Amino acid sequence: MLGSICLLALGSIASLVSAAQAKEDCPPAGANVTVHNGTPVGKTEVYDEITMYVTGEKTETAVLYLTDVFGIQLAENMLLADSFGRAGYLTVAPDMFNGTPAPADIDQPGFNTTQFLNQHTAEVTDPIIDTAITFMRTTLGVKKILVTGYCFGGRYTFRFLAEGKGADVGFAAHPSLLEDGEILARKGPVSIAQAENDSMTPPARRAEIDALLKNTSLPYSVALYGGTSHGFGVRANISNPVEKFGKEEAFFQAIRFFGAWA
Repeated sequence: MLGSICLLALGSIASLVSAAQAKEDCPPAGANVTVHNGTPVGKTEVYDEITMYVTGEKTETAVLYLTDVFGIQLAENMLLADSFGRAGYLTVAPDMFNGTPAPADIDQPGFNTTQFLNQHTAEVTDPIIDTAITFMRTTLGVKKILVTGYCFGGRYTFRFLAEGKGADVGFAAHPSLLEDGEILARKGPVSIAQAENDSMTPPARRAEIDALLKNTSLPYSVALYGGTSHGFGVRANISNPVEKFGKEEAFFQAIRFFGAWA
């Protein structure tokens, strides 16, 4: 079977090294590619009434970056998109919440998470991502799309790997609300970075996802990052070396997987 599971702990990254060898220009883990603070270097463009954060030099193989509920307005999302740009991929992140993402403090009084998610169902979100893909292919000249999604956006990595949806290879970090049918419907390779402590994807659900991935002959990998919690792929506490490692290694997991299968 082409699929493989990589349970990645802090001291074990050997299984990702072979994937890195698939692309000679893949930046090494120590390269100054990931930036966690500072001023984002991309720009915003509006296409068909959807705002896009665009970063990196023009390339025919590009990254479609699908954010968590905090949207492209969150500095960490823009900076992580910039990292994909520095890794050599034109990167486009659509505003999936039309300027009204969840607040940075999701527990703030008055914010209703259930209501927010009900306002941003697949029926609402899919057309926004469709517009981003059209923008990438028609305006930017992109020929191959690599989709990376985080939390809320991780589910849409799978949705857009389905037949005719437009993505070729996918990566998802701690995907939430992911449905079984969306996993089984994928038509392209996918890699997942899971958090050890994730109430939205507890161990039993992780096991179910692994089992579903095995039901196809398509390439996949799964990495579990010890000492991390839901959201670490974007909003890790960089002052904590365990979380910092997890965030950076998950980024390079995506880069290596893209390099192997794009």
